[in-house]
Amino acid sequence: MILSFVLLGMTVGLRSMTAMAVLCWFAWLQLLPQHGWTFWVGSLVSVIVFTLAAVGEYVADTLPSTPSRTAPVGLTARIVFGGLVGALAAHALIEPAAGGAIFGVVGALIGAFGGVRVRRYWAKAVGKDLPVALLESAFALALAVGTCWELHLSLMSLLSALPNATQ
Repeated sequence: MILSFVLLGMTVGLRSMTAMAVLCWFAWLQLLPQHGWTFWVGSLVSVIVFTLAAVGEYVADTLPSTPSRTAPVGLTARIVFGGLVGALAAHALIEPAAGGAIFGVVGALIGAFGGVRVRRYWAKAVGKDLPVALLESAFALALAVGTCWELHLSLMSLLSALPNATQ
């Protein structure tokens, strides 16, 4: 579980809204249902808002005027959303939200600082930033979807291990 929270956080470090949008989709589709204080994640409004935010971020990230993800405002947003995504994922699996938040923040820091270095290296090697930015966005989306799918499988395994209430 811990690795999943870190990976979702890393996605936030790469693209701050992607993990949240994917988590909302999984909750809305009942693949990773939310309950209690996290009920809002599975609403259609959340799906639309965070999907539009993620798409907007993909577009903005390709622009040369976009500030660095490690600048104070961008990094703060990544830390907040890394913690939120980690807490939401942990809560869905009936794990402590605080632990998910901590590991989500760790992942967000890894994704932000590591992602900036990897992107600079490949942009220099390729000679252009746009193809690297597009590839990074695709990687972030695939990482979020793959991690949420693994969380879904973990939840299904957990639920199948519970004794049947009708017996």
